[in-house]
Amino acid sequence: MSSNPSNPSNDDETPKDPLAEMLQNLMGGQGMGNIDPAELAKAAGLPNDPNLLQQMFAQVQAMMSSTSDGPVNWQLAHDNARRVAAAGGDPSVNSQQAREIDEALRLAELWMDPVTDLPSTGLIGRAWSRAEWVEATLGTWKRLTEPVANSVANALSNALSQQMPEEMKSMMGGASSMLQNMGGAIFGMQLGQAIGALSAEVVSSTDIGVPLADLEMALLPANVAKFGEGLSLPENDIRLFLAVREAAHARLFVQVPWLRGHLLGAIEAYARGIHIDMSRVEDLARDLDPSNPEGIQEALSQGVFTPERTPAQTAALEKLETALALVEGWVDELTAEATEKVLPSATALREMVRRRRATGGPAEHAFSSLVGLELRPRRLRDAATLWATLKQERGIEGRDAIWHHPDLLPTGEDLDDPNGFSERRRLAEASDSEVDDALQKLLSGGYDTPDDAAAPDEPKAPEDAPDEPKAPEDGDPDSESGPTK
Repeated sequence: MSSNPSNPSNDDETPKDPLAEMLQNLMGGQGMGNIDPAELAKAAGLPNDPNLLQQMFAQVQAMMSSTSDGPVNWQLAHDNARRVAAAGGDPSVNSQQAREIDEALRLAELWMDPVTDLPSTGLIGRAWSRAEWVEATLGTWKRLTEPVANSVANALSNALSQQMPEEMKSMMGGASSMLQNMGGAIFGMQLGQAIGALSAEVVSSTDIGVPLADLEMALLPANVAKFGEGLSLPENDIRLFLAVREAAHARLFVQVPWLRGHLLGAIEAYARGIHIDMSRVEDLARDLDPSNPEGIQEALSQGVFTPERTPAQTAALEKLETALALVEGWVDELTAEATEKVLPSATALREMVRRRRATGGPAEHAFSSLVGLELRPRRLRDAATLWATLKQERGIEGRDAIWHHPDLLPTGEDLDDPNGFSERRRLAEASDSEVDDALQKLLSGGYDTPDDAAAPDEPKAPEDAPDEPKAPEDGDPDSESGPTK
């Protein structure tokens, strides 16, 4: 009997399930083979739409056949981020936009000079498209999300393995890594979706308070224009205000070298301690269809795989949020000082940025749902008040000297009571000084008290001094008369 491409058969002429054969072909790298898409759509319960089916099959094949160095497929994350960034239109930056951004950032640097003791960065201002922002920041996103991404990908792989029918497992043979590839691909695609969506919201390289690009100072002209829609404010004022914020961020991260590593390290430490609630994953696995990647992605975007916070992680997050608030509060306060006399709309723009940073945009919410981390400075206003108080007490130089070492940074208690910061710091420094003095005394032997040490008013005789006469024994003549002749 001749084979029928639309109804493949075994040698025993038993018809195969088109969906099972497609999965077998995909795992063997054979693509669709001779399977009729209409038969496959019917078997899988999908609409017989050639374009839709082609997109879905390409997506499934990419997930099943792609490989990566780790549990997360970062190539798919990159590709999806670029695709989403371009979805709403992402024209290249033209020469006029580049010139306007460069001039705004140069002027912003000049406005910053009188309000901070930190020197200028000397960085060249850049104008980025959304795709350029993705390329410049993806490496940092990978560093920040990989610990969580690994946990999510492994949990998803386990869930798929639990749900997969035994006949499909036997069909896979020894290719158990296929499930992990699929889990990593799904998470990579979802992360790329979030990063691509963020590229349409951020206005600069440091807009979320973390230096995602290494030593860069840049604005996104398309998003700056989007930011100003409906504000009835001069476009140049908006661009200059956002340029001053970017210049302030850049100056802080460049001139305080430990700060970038401090923030990124805190985020990594938080992420490494996160774990996935497997009971939720197991509940999902009962209804999970391995042949339906769209359904899996929808479950992922709804927070089914959202990492669970432990009490230790909650405490770590509070410290991280304090650090983010201190950065944003410093930038907020200095931007206000630098622009209040030169931009009539500075006060209104400051309040708008504060609200925007406090609430976050849709893409930021999607990202936090995916990785369980919100990069929002909830205490921005308290931090700005603290920096303003320190300037009144210590001046510009004394305020900015707080950034000299991470141990000098204010704490959550200082945000609660900005006016008491200096007194608490004075008491702490006095206590540290006493400890240092005591330690120095201990190391120099000042606490040594040998048992044979003589009293201060009775110095011990030197070892080579002549022996003193012995006292007369009992029965000797009166000791007052001296020795007998």
